[in-house]
Amino acid sequence: MTDWIGETFTSNIGWKHLERLVDIDIRMAGSGGERHAAEVTRDALTAVGARNAHLEEFEIQGWARESAAIHAGDTAQDCIALPRSPSGNAMGELVDIGHGLPADFDCDLNEKVILAASDIPDWHDRYVHRREKYYRAVNAGASAFIYRNHVNGCLPPTGSVGTEEAPIGEIPAVGVSKEVGKRLSRRFTGDDVVVNTHVDIYDTTSQNIHADLGPKTENAVFLTSHVDAHDIGEGAADNAAGTAIVLEVARALAQRESELDTRVHLLVYGAEEIGLVGSQYDADSRDHETIKAIVNNDGVVRNRTLVCHAHGFDDLIDAADRVAARMDHPIDVPPELNPHSDHWPYVTWGVPGYHIRADTGDVGRGWGHTHADTLDKLSVRDLREQAILLTELVIELASDDTTVAHRPPSAIADQLERENRAEGMQVIGDWPYTKTIDR
Repeated sequence: MTDWIGETFTSNIGWKHLERLVDIDIRMAGSGGERHAAEVTRDALTAVGARNAHLEEFEIQGWARESAAIHAGDTAQDCIALPRSPSGNAMGELVDIGHGLPADFDCDLNEKVILAASDIPDWHDRYVHRREKYYRAVNAGASAFIYRNHVNGCLPPTGSVGTEEAPIGEIPAVGVSKEVGKRLSRRFTGDDVVVNTHVDIYDTTSQNIHADLGPKTENAVFLTSHVDAHDIGEGAADNAAGTAIVLEVARALAQRESELDTRVHLLVYGAEEIGLVGSQYDADSRDHETIKAIVNNDGVVRNRTLVCHAHGFDDLIDAADRVAARMDHPIDVPPELNPHSDHWPYVTWGVPGYHIRADTGDVGRGWGHTHADTLDKLSVRDLREQAILLTELVIELASDDTTVAHRPPSAIADQLERENRAEGMQVIGDWPYTKTIDR
């Protein structure tokens, strides 16, 4: 039967929910807007037929930006504080270290204000995350960190610093647009500049959204996204679109519920943007052996072709390839690890998991984490097509005929080392294996 395909391709349920989420002015972790977004998502899941939809609260370190400035010469340059930056008034010589690759920190940066770009060159062998650049600056003794966007358009980038053990960073951190960064580098490299941040830090709560479809089996396929967003924009692609996809797929799965051999657990996280807090909270309480696979949607709908990062799980690669062949629709399935979304707290310990996104061809985040992550960048056609493919992928994974083997945590650690990611994860405090694995 293919009626569900036609119904999905004409459904407005996911797109209407996407509009509903982006119209909530602020969905920052711990905010009233994030709570409202969670409540309307819970209610929407119930409306499409999911059972036992509910919220689960957890405590987080709240953070809100108040003001930030860079004083250089007799000028004040526009910037925004990065989430979980501390308040501070730091001065030092401005040093532009380019892309902020590990080798770029092999110089005297003590008490300097470091300017690093948000992208990496094509020739470099791996992605260098913002938090790695920040903590390399901290370890080098820098007094402040300036994160320069590589995308044109006067768009200062946001993105959190901090670690699980120390949620607030150690030195002031701000984001500047490409244009402001280039101006700072050209006019003020070698001069003393001042970086000022004033933020509000407080205790609050976030919440995860849970619901179920299919048989009441102990094992489950997880279909996930996150509902929070940075406070500077709509958070349309990151990640209202992911939550809209979860809702649209849940609607289609409810129609095909008799085909599910395994329970599908719908899980929409809070507090992803400040360090995967919601997914880490859930992963810490789970029996990982009961999770058959995770289908995590973060960055979908931005373009037409799906990318399913399979993290070295051969069974996940095979399942996505079967769906692509059956639906006669391309799906890109990279086997490498991609440790920066809500699948990762589970994949770390060998749970099979995809990170699902759209192939935009952009370097880095593109419009993401800026004021320009807005609804007009997205297409209802792409949402519907991707919902069809992902519905079929979840059905495939939930079938008794599909085996998905877990991997030992040591194999994940070994792959991180082979892909040259281990050192960077250790720099940012995201390397858990020494405590639990005999290396």
